[in-house]
Amino acid sequence: MLMSRALCRSWLPQVARRCHANVNLPVLRINSGHPAARSCRQIHSNRKQSSNLKPTTGEPVAAEQNTPVPVNNVIKAVAFTGAFTVGCFAGATILEYENTRSLILEKARQARFGWWQSRSLADRDYWTQIKQDIRRHWDSLTPGDKMFAPILLCNLVAFAMWRVPALKSTMITYFTSNPAAKVVCWPMFLSTFSHYSAMHLFANMYVMHSFANAAAVSLGKEQFLAVYLSAGVFSSLMSVLYKAATSQAGMSLGASGAIMTLLAYVCTQYPDTQLSILFLPALTFSAGAGIKVLMGIDFAGVMLGWKFFDHAAHLGGAMFGIFWATYGAQIWAKRIGLLNYYHDLRRTKQK
Repeated sequence: MLMSRALCRSWLPQVARRCHANVNLPVLRINSGHPAARSCRQIHSNRKQSSNLKPTTGEPVAAEQNTPVPVNNVIKAVAFTGAFTVGCFAGATILEYENTRSLILEKARQARFGWWQSRSLADRDYWTQIKQDIRRHWDSLTPGDKMFAPILLCNLVAFAMWRVPALKSTMITYFTSNPAAKVVCWPMFLSTFSHYSAMHLFANMYVMHSFANAAAVSLGKEQFLAVYLSAGVFSSLMSVLYKAATSQAGMSLGASGAIMTLLAYVCTQYPDTQLSILFLPALTFSAGAGIKVLMGIDFAGVMLGWKFFDHAAHLGGAMFGIFWATYGAQIWAKRIGLLNYYHDLRRTKQK
């Protein structure tokens, strides 16, 4: 199903009550059309499971069955996921500190030198004016669009790299996640920005844009970034564990594991929001029911061994989103200790 822009009848009041802010959120729909339209983390398998290399042309291809996954690769994947997740949230905490500090200093400069900054536009050069226009446009974007834009850019760059023949080998090695490959860890992260087909890219980015603003308003940009990046790696880990358990190693790529986290988070936070199906706007249902149906489909895909999508990654991403909606506030509050430590460390260096 392609989760697209939503028709939210009760979303805005809920966000206003929770976040104490009047923010216009995007609206969502659900399109239950052809399976190829569903936001997916595509799964492909490699005929040679011992490496990431592929034929010189064409899309990653289907694989032989019953290919065992080395235990060392599973251990590496688990360790990498833990370290990467801790690093993401520690980095987000430091980024929050630096952003807050920069904002305070900027406000102080404006209060002190406001008369200088309010000079006529005629006194400014051409490039300074362009910078100001770009900044004004950026400031006018919603929180979700500010988070979506750089992620979209990264995905577009990876998509373009797939079109360069000389980079095919590199893309297969580092931008597809394969638990039987020699390189296991970083592909778990990089593959979440990788899409081979234009339809796959469009579907995932369309879904992400639909839910990004609601998630960004609720989480804040630093927490949003940490959740999105760590969720992408966690969903890759779930795919690795599933392939190891079923001895069916193969290549996976796509952002939908991380996007399922955003979707599940928003639907869990605002379960009474009314969603509608694309082309059938009169048919509405709650967000809580929608995420249960999606997870049910992915659970069936895992149990029945469906191969078209990486259902284990989808299910892992949804589980991460529900977990964070339930316990994320308590976990995020524990960053205060790191904030104080970083503040003292920064003040010591300044002395």
